[in-house]
Amino acid sequence: MDLENKIILDLCGGTGAWSKPYKEAGYDVRLITRPEYDVRLYIPPKNVYGILAAPPCTMFAGSGNRWKRTDSQMIEAIGVVDACNRIINFCKPKFSALENPVGKLIHYIGKWKYTFHPYQYGDPWKKRTCVWGEHNKPIENPVKPVGLWMDGTPSGELGIVDHPEFLPPDWIHKLPP
Repeated sequence: MDLENKIILDLCGGTGAWSKPYKEAGYDVRLITRPEYDVRLYIPPKNVYGILAAPPCTMFAGSGNRWKRTDSQMIEAIGVVDACNRIINFCKPKFSALENPVGKLIHYIGKWKYTFHPYQYGDPWKKRTCVWGEHNKPIENPVKPVGLWMDGTPSGELGIVDHPEFLPPDWIHKLPP
C-alpha cells in the first residue's frame, strides 16, 4: 500500500500543523476540525492508518485552574475528548497520539504514555505536555528553553500568538508513526 492510500485523521487539528509532515510525505490526511467538522459527529472512513488528536486544552490545562469552569463547559470538553477516543477505538489504527498540556485530563482518560516540553524537540520553551496513545516516541532534539508557554502565548522573547486556541507547534510534528 503506497502512502497516498494510507489515511491519517487529524482530529481537532486546527490549522493542520501537526499532520502537515504526513501530508507532505504523501499520506491521505483528513483534517477533522471545526467549523467544517465536529469530531463528536464525525463518522470515520474504513482503513484508517493513523490518528492524531489534539482536543482543545482550555478546560483541562493546569494553567487554566484559576478560572472556574461550569459543569456544562466541562461536559462539552469531555465530550470532545471522548469522541477522539471513540474514533481511535473504532478505527484501530496502526498508530495514534492524543496530546494535551498537563492538567485535568488524567482524571478522565488515565495516565499518559509520556510527557515532554517543547524544548526537548527543538522549540525553545517549556510547556509540559502529555501524550497518550500507541506510537513510537520521537527522537529528542533538545535546545535551551528561553520561555514558558502560558495563557496561549509563549513568554520571553518568543513573540505573541494571536490565535485564541492552543495549536500544537512544530515539535509535535516529530511524532513518528
